[in-house]
Amino acid sequence: QVQLVESGGGLVQAGGSLRLSCVASGGTFSNYAMVWFRQAPGKEREFVVTISGRGDFTYYRPSVRGRFTISRDNAKNTVYLQMNSLKLEDTANYYCGASRTIVFGAEDVENWGQGTQVTISS
Repeated sequence: QVQLVESGGGLVQAGGSLRLSCVASGGTFSNYAMVWFRQAPGKEREFVVTISGRGDFTYYRPSVRGRFTISRDNAKNTVYLQMNSLKLEDTANYYCGASRTIVFGAEDVENWGQGTQVTISS
């Protein structure tokens, strides 16, 4: 079982940037693909981006491609999500997930963090 703790959320104006972090404990971090999902009020949790255990594969939701960048530091057991050019529609609670394989569906994520709120203002 892997424990995940996200941080870095907050309130930012449209066009601004935020960097989310997710620190893992309780497992061999490099064995896990990491994923970010987000959930807006009244909506389902949706896939944002994933990265493989070694960091050599990434896949982005089309609406964030070119604006968001995922990275990981296996020595620090941490995955990052750099979010630039933020839009109102990026407002959501962002969740970090860890799984032993690459997954794209929320139902397949094996371990979840508690989430961090990102709010974009106009």
